[in-house]
Amino acid sequence: LSSLGEMGAFPLYTRRAIFVGIFAVFLFLLFENGGLQRLPLHIGGDVDPRYERVKLVFIQNFIDGWERGGASLTVYHHGEKVVDIWGGYADRASLREWKEDTLQVVFSTTKGIGAVCVAMLVDRGLVSYDDLVIKHWPEFGQNGKDNVTVQMLMSHASGLAYLDQNLSIKEAMDHKKVSSIIEKQKPHWPPGTRSGYHIYSHGWLLDQLIRRVDTKHRGIGQFVREELHDAHGIDFYIGLPNEEMGRVARLTAPSTLDRMSEVLTDFRVIKYFKAVKNLVTDSMLSRALGNLPWLECVYQMTVNNPDFWKVEQAAALGVGNARSLAKTFSLLGEKKLVSQKTLDLLKVSHYTDMDMMMGDDPIKGNGLFFTPINRGKGDYHIGHTGHGCQQVMVDLGNGIAVGYTNNALKTALGDLCRTYSRLQTAIYDSLDL
Repeated sequence: LSSLGEMGAFPLYTRRAIFVGIFAVFLFLLFENGGLQRLPLHIGGDVDPRYERVKLVFIQNFIDGWERGGASLTVYHHGEKVVDIWGGYADRASLREWKEDTLQVVFSTTKGIGAVCVAMLVDRGLVSYDDLVIKHWPEFGQNGKDNVTVQMLMSHASGLAYLDQNLSIKEAMDHKKVSSIIEKQKPHWPPGTRSGYHIYSHGWLLDQLIRRVDTKHRGIGQFVREELHDAHGIDFYIGLPNEEMGRVARLTAPSTLDRMSEVLTDFRVIKYFKAVKNLVTDSMLSRALGNLPWLECVYQMTVNNPDFWKVEQAAALGVGNARSLAKTFSLLGEKKLVSQKTLDLLKVSHYTDMDMMMGDDPIKGNGLFFTPINRGKGDYHIGHTGHGCQQVMVDLGNGIAVGYTNNALKTALGDLCRTYSRLQTAIYDSLDL
């Protein structure tokens, strides 16, 4: 049916049957995964009195059923932590509540942390975004990759959006094996001519680059542990230690009803269904996701396997929370991790054309994505979103850094994710911007 108005062409009994069928489907979806079950709401944390409306909106997301599991939200303003709240359940099935120190897999938001790590090495003069990768990694230049720059790696323009060889978990944990596979890989398009989101390969590329330019030749997991966790108290991991695994929240996929509800809230969300469709076709997207055939996070949730959290996969398997994300980007914006000169390089965008993998046109820079804003002195949010509506961003013009995580995954991302969009509006409204 192209419109409900056309139903008038059907006999009355047919129309009744259609409505009964629709209602039956609705009831099925409603009860799917316990759709009517309401659990006691648990909220913790603190907010500056000026941001009380942010806390109220955070709570409203749970009341409205938009937040089905647990979530955390942290906001910094000019280096001061003004919002640090959490709520709901780390594991709804077992009634394990979300706590102050709860962690979760943050998917592609990990790439934002990776971008900060590379920026720190750029700031120390150990590498330049303009460098050819072969300056630091000569073997990388095989099969038409000799002209790839670090900037192309960071902005998803190297043509290495997926690897022709899929990796077992054992291979994914062997950085020498990964290095050899990448060195032999041929680009899927001429490097630098187009940009296409490197879902998993981005993480391996950053790790291999860091191992070669860092004076201690640390992998990205060790770099994060020593330069962010130990030096600044940032509770974030790429390669989670065994002793931290008990803090990790269980992830759940959205039900069909949840997806329908998101679309009804904002019809633009339907564009994400195209990406889901591409998962079951022979597309570059499906091939990229197939590089880790053991990792599922759309329908099945094998990502809940603790063995996978140990993998130093800097594009998808970082483990942290809103506080760790927001603090990292607050320190970045306050020039505590890099100088103004390097921060200016992170403010430069490189690609605005249609992404060859995702079919949209995000603005990409040196590892971070740009989202236009029109509030106060800001022009762009700079940061990274992640599968299920994980988010980290810094608004340099207004001095705001935000981290948001949730374990009951959403369909939409970024500003189209209704829980985050609502919170972001409340944050700016609290500042009268």
